[in-house]
Amino acid sequence: MRAMPHPPIWLPEPPALSAVAQSCLTEAGSLTERLQSTGRRFAVRVLRQGPDVCLEDEAPQLGLAAGAPLQAREVALTLDDTPVVFARSVTRLDCAAWQPILDRGSRSLGLTLFGGLPDLLRDPLRYRLIAADHPLFAPAAQLSPHASYPARRCRFLLRQAPLLVCELFLPELENFLR
Repeated sequence: MRAMPHPPIWLPEPPALSAVAQSCLTEAGSLTERLQSTGRRFAVRVLRQGPDVCLEDEAPQLGLAAGAPLQAREVALTLDDTPVVFARSVTRLDCAAWQPILDRGSRSLGLTLFGGLPDLLRDPLRYRLIAADHPLFAPAAQLSPHASYPARRCRFLLRQAPLLVCELFLPELENFLR
């Protein structure tokens, strides 16, 4: 008997969520613009930026081995000073295309990805629930302790160089979307 293949970790369909949360998770445009449209004070808080290691599920998207060095930027997107999204953006450590774009302080990456790069290619969104067994659970839990986080990620290509953006939606976001 042949073994059944394992399902992909990141799926093309989002997990079942409330209609409000689902609409934000599946937003095809800029998440920054969506959050700004709430009328609340939007900000980006840089949690960590610099060299890091490639996570196992990031490796295939970046063409790296798990544990390989890479450049990472981790931020909290906030509304009225409340964290509502934890985001991690990663690229190759020596990537000349993405390094100056990621080195942006507290300016939103989303506004650049959805407006300032005409030769940018974007893969379809992929989804999953991030639980305690995933490395991104801990930094999200530091912002908002919870059992799991609906997440989405997308790979962008600029001059053939990949950037992987993963966003974990914190439970507090739903309060601002109602």
